[in-house]
Parts: sequence; structure tokens; C-alpha cells
Amino acid sequence: MPAFSIGVDLGGTNLRIAAVTSEGQLLEKITLGTQVIRGRDQVIQEMCDAIQQLSGKYRSSGRFLGAGIGVPGIIDMATGMLRKSANLPGWEEYPVRAEIERRLGAPVVLENDANVAALGEQWLGAARDVPNMAVITLGTGIGGGIVIKGKIWHGMNGMAGEFGHVTVEPEGYPCGCGNRGCAEQYASASSILRMAREAIAGGKAPGLARAASSDPEFGAKSVYNLAIQGDQPARHIFRSFGRYLGILLAGLVNVLNLDMYVIGGGVSSAWDAFAANMFAELRERSLVYAVTAPHDPLTTDVPGGKRSSTETDDVSQRVTIVTRALLGSDAGLYGAAVLASQNSPDR
Repeated sequence: MPAFSIGVDLGGTNLRIAAVTSEGQLLEKITLGTQVIRGRDQVIQEMCDAIQQLSGKYRSSGRFLGAGIGVPGIIDMATGMLRKSANLPGWEEYPVRAEIERRLGAPVVLENDANVAALGEQWLGAARDVPNMAVITLGTGIGGGIVIKGKIWHGMNGMAGEFGHVTVEPEGYPCGCGNRGCAEQYASASSILRMAREAIAGGKAPGLARAASSDPEFGAKSVYNLAIQGDQPARHIFRSFGRYLGILLAGLVNVLNLDMYVIGGGVSSAWDAFAANMFAELRERSLVYAVTAPHDPLTTDVPGGKRSSTETDDVSQRVTIVTRALLGSDAGLYGAAVLASQNSPDR
């Protein structure tokens, strides 16, 4: 068996640990409830136990390269300190990396969860073999990660890729970050729910009103189901969603000029409801995209990061690809595993 590493995806709800070979084969995956209410010590101990279980199980047949851990929040890359995390209350200013290394007796690599998701998609997913790319994750909020020449780009202190807090509507809705009009207030699952509730309150969305009153778990998916059934208020919500996502992407394309932008996260499954408006807004607002767009971006599919038929080796003729993620919720696991491999002294 080839060498392997352990990838960990620590979320606010689930803790997932996987053994992955250096060639990208998933050997085994363990999923546990995070149960943050039980405290960080308990969560970290369960994580370390699972890492030791998997590393011990496969060490007899392969070389162990180390463990990489994706964590939601702002990390001080130099110290491994978790500065702030909305999904892990009580973990602020906590030396996560040092504590895990103490319990494991071995070095680990700690990274932001969106960054490892980007690295996973670049290694094995939609951007495979594409050295320069970014991932935009659409969930309750908006996350992001940038990969340059196959490596995560952190910026000055590890905070690069905060795409959700780019302003897309000056003086718009207030955001928890202190700004107004942030992208995640207009192009996230929570924004879809807000727009739905506003439409219901306005008395002009009877379909949404019925769904909200009958479904105790009414949310973004419920709105999407109505949109694909032709409900006009629901379709309008996704058209607005696509427009604001296009505004965000236009800024990213203009500034970064990367080969590929991968849209991931739970809301990306509603691609058919928002993509047309997203691409229309992107083309209108980004000169860079307007001159590098594929002939038909809605049908340009690049599974595994393969070049589209419109792309050539001539740099002046290459196109900007915006596409969906392929690895789903496993992107972070693969990214954390390959990050451990990249940083291993035994590589």
C-alpha cells in the first residue's frame, strides 16, 4: 500500500476523520457528532482517538505521513491558535494545534476548513491539475479558499479568502462582521431564507407561505424545490441570489485572474436555479471575464479539471472557468490529507 495521511474535517455539527493514500484513495472514514456543548477537550480527545485508531490500523501496510485538520474560523498560522469561530463557541483564542500535538505526540497541520476544501478540489476534484484556482463555498454563510501554484494562499496572516465579507450592496443588510451589504447576506442559504420570509410578509408569495407553514424545517432547499416547480416568487429569489453571486465573482475575477473558480457548498446544488443570472451578471461586470469567457459557460463542463475544448496552450486564448465542485462534503477531508502529505518530512 502506498503512503497515507489522515484528514480531519472539524465542523460545528460533525467531526469526520479519514485515512487517504498519497494517490488519493480513501481507505476509511469515521464520522462522529461534534457535540460542542460537551466542551473542546472532549471533542479534541475524540478526534485524537480516531486519528490514532486509523493511523495504527494502516501503519502496518503503509507509511504514515501525518495528519491535517480543517477547522472553521480564523487561525493564526504561525502559532496554530484558533482566534475566532462562529461554529465552535468557546474555542476563541485556543491553542488548537498545540493541544492536538500534545495529545498525539506528533506534529499536525492546522488549516481553515474552506482552504482545505479548495485544496481538495484542486487535488482530486473539479480543478484537478489546475494550479491556480479558488473555491467559493455557499452554505449558511460564504467561505472561500485560494490556491496558487498548487499551494494555499494565506495572505499576510492567514485571512485571505474571506469572500463572504466582500461588499456587494453598499449600505445593504447589516452583517455579523460589522459591515453592511456583505456577499453572504445576499448569496447564502441564510439569505435565501431571509428573502423568502420577506416575500411571505409582503403577501405576494402564497406558495412560499404554504410551504413555510406546513414544513417545520422550511429553508433554502424548500425554496429551491418550489423554484424548480415554477413558483415565480421562489424563482425570483434565486435570480436575485445569482445576480449577487455574479457581482461577487466579477470582483474576484477582475482582481485574481485565476484559471478556475469552483462553486461548492450545499447551495451549489441549486445551480440550475441561479447559474444563468450569475453568468449574465459576471459577464456584464467583469471586463476580464468578458474577454476570457467560454463560448457557453452553462455547458462548459470540466470534470477532473480537464481543459474545455475552447481552451488552448496559448495563454492569450485560455478561458476563465466557473464550475461546480465535484467532491461535495469530502473536499475538506481530501484537502486536509494532502496538506499533511505536502508538509510531511517523510514525503
